[in-house]
Amino acid sequence: MAACSSPEKLNVTSHDAMAFVIITLQTFAGMWINGFIVSVLCVAWVKKNIFNSIEKILLFLGCCRFVDLCITWVYSFMSVIYPHCFYVHPIPQIFSAILGFFNSSNVWVSACLCVFYCIKIANFQHNFFIYLKIKIDRMVPWMLFASVLLALVMAVFSYDITDRAVFKNLNSTATKIFGTLSVRTDEHIFLMFLISAFALTTAFMVVVFSTLLLLFSLWRHKRRMQANSMRNLNMDAHIKAIKTILFFTCIYSINFTGFILLLLYGTKREYLQIFFVSIFQHALSVFHSLILIFSNPKLKKALLRTLSCFMLKFNKG
Repeated sequence: MAACSSPEKLNVTSHDAMAFVIITLQTFAGMWINGFIVSVLCVAWVKKNIFNSIEKILLFLGCCRFVDLCITWVYSFMSVIYPHCFYVHPIPQIFSAILGFFNSSNVWVSACLCVFYCIKIANFQHNFFIYLKIKIDRMVPWMLFASVLLALVMAVFSYDITDRAVFKNLNSTATKIFGTLSVRTDEHIFLMFLISAFALTTAFMVVVFSTLLLLFSLWRHKRRMQANSMRNLNMDAHIKAIKTILFFTCIYSINFTGFILLLLYGTKREYLQIFFVSIFQHALSVFHSLILIFSNPKLKKALLRTLSCFMLKFNKG
């Protein structure tokens, strides 16, 4: 651990400095947005002592993203200031496990949010769907618990992948002598990447399936209202909901593509591509949190009130 005990001779290039500035700006913007979501929901819960299901999901998602951004910034800071720390066992493994946990939590809780919207808003007459609509509020804590368990599994995989990759790099001479060790390590890492890709694909398919069901239900409701010449505020609200859900689907699709690219670039160790994809993914995550604020009346009202107070103080100053 001596490598981390004192500051090292800095060898920071302009690209490293620019990358760190970008990550810092994204981190503080995302921390402010997600911290705002968490603080508003917590204050509302303390005042009214009521916490509905959608607020539980948003609170959990906001906390995951807030901590994820903090850990990412610390990781970037140490990469620039103390790069040799990542040659010390088990620092890279721990960072990989923590980031894997919160990234997976972000994905699965987002999928839970989409499922919740689908069951709550969609209108189907099937008995099983009606049963889910009645029980969904009681199922939300279990859905969040399942998301945590899946995230823990991904954290273990991330730790194992990083540990074996570091072991392979640090023991390159041994792997040249014992060729079977290198083959088995590559096969194990590839298997872990396949499992990770399967988990991400499953979450993405849950989001897509829920979105398609919701769009079909809203489209059928829209046609029914048009047939009855009932174009009113409810009609406009449903059209707005369709546009919002389509926008969410686009964000999830781009985010899923980024995860697949990260897995592919990770196997080839193309670190520059990994960096740019990670930056883009974090930007999408921050943007998605901002959209969640404007799609929730309570959060939107609190944000507008906060911005108006800030502008008022700024103008007086």
